[in-house]
Amino acid sequence: MTERVPGAIGTSASLALRLGQTIFSIASLLFMCLGIDFYSYTAFCYLVIVMGLMIPWSVTLMLVDIYSVFIKNLPHQSKVLSAIIIGDWVLSFLALAAASSTASVTDLLIEVGNSYCPDKLCSRYQLSAAMAFLTWFLSFVSFLFNLWLFPSL
Repeated sequence: MTERVPGAIGTSASLALRLGQTIFSIASLLFMCLGIDFYSYTAFCYLVIVMGLMIPWSVTLMLVDIYSVFIKNLPHQSKVLSAIIIGDWVLSFLALAAASSTASVTDLLIEVGNSYCPDKLCSRYQLSAAMAFLTWFLSFVSFLFNLWLFPSL
């Protein structure tokens, strides 16, 4: 029997982390995409792709957590947990790279002036980058908790 690590897959804390990841990645995607020509900059396209990958990953694991917490406690299997650990690790660093590149391009556009980035548009880019940073943080925390659980299997 494995110990219950708060935040590891199948716990209510993991459910909260996955819910936060889903909400922040959807918010980041919406701030970037709605009514904005984001495809002019590669960093913004990269953010959209990464958040587009993060949403189904987080929703799938959130459904596993919902099932585990409310219906049946699932046993932890090392192969499944290692796939979750690797997925969280890869997506968290992709999210960090996307958030960092979006923030740096937005900062560069603000420095250049209003001709490239009107204030309303730049503030939406900044909000999208902030939501991506929050997504990265929650994903990395999930990775760490699951990694902590892995040796006990």
